[in-house]
Amino acid sequence: MEDRALLEELEPTVASLLHKHLARAKEWFPHEMVPWGKGRDFQPDEEWDPLEYPVPDGVRSALFLNLLTEDNLPYYYHTIQNVFGDGAWGEWARRWTAEEGRHAIVIRDYLTVTRALDATELERARMRQVSGGITPEPQNPADTMVYVTMQELATRIAHLNTGKLLTDRAGYEVMARVAADENLHYLFYRGITDAALRLDPSTVVLAIDRQVHGFDMPGTGIADFPTHARRIAKVGIYDFVQHHDHILLPLVLRHWKVESIEGLSGEAEQARDRLVGYVHRVGKAAQRLKDRRGDDAGADPEGKPGEAA
Repeated sequence: MEDRALLEELEPTVASLLHKHLARAKEWFPHEMVPWGKGRDFQPDEEWDPLEYPVPDGVRSALFLNLLTEDNLPYYYHTIQNVFGDGAWGEWARRWTAEEGRHAIVIRDYLTVTRALDATELERARMRQVSGGITPEPQNPADTMVYVTMQELATRIAHLNTGKLLTDRAGYEVMARVAADENLHYLFYRGITDAALRLDPSTVVLAIDRQVHGFDMPGTGIADFPTHARRIAKVGIYDFVQHHDHILLPLVLRHWKVESIEGLSGEAEQARDRLVGYVHRVGKAAQRLKDRRGDDAGADPEGKPGEAA
């Protein structure tokens, strides 16, 4: 199908899923979740002391990347709006943007109060990030649907795992609340991709193949992203094994059932074979990594989830 025809066919599904999302979404308020009593004034030229909030570097990197990604919302909105258009799609994009903006508010306020990050460096990084306006740019609507489905699921995992490693209950509850919202976003985008698979399986399978092979967590344009990604993997927030066990296997093989999709074009058949083989290779590499570590988690040595020999 042509891109515009696919989007038009999907619009009733978008409207239905938006209705379900609004019914499921819980109203909550950032100001009620932030432990304001832990805060104090910042003095001019005051040096940040990481010992005030002692956590591993990987946890700080996760908080840093997650917040800067949320701060870049104007450009994510711009990309989504340009790809999907208005109507029900536009209603969803605006609602999604409002919810993601709330995530940025609560995380930033929590970090400011607790001094978990250097507030001055964080603001400088925000200025660089938003001034650059760099975001992932999937090549068409099908690729965009697949990417955001995977991205929202990965973000849910990363937020929740970050919260588990914070040193206070308030921090965990902030990240768990954000993760719960991200799960609803994931369910919305997954539902759209499910419908697109039924309408045009060949186009979507080709998109899944491209996005699985090229997937990376949001962070495009953030300074020193590879270093942060390696730190995040090292502490087990989002790593190579989790990417296979919690995204590729349950979403691509079990939910989308790419191995059993019928009616594919020759090109899509080849993409499906390539995709399935890749997921299985990642699984074998992940198992070897688990065995070496002697536990149920692992980290890609290059810090890029989903990349395997």
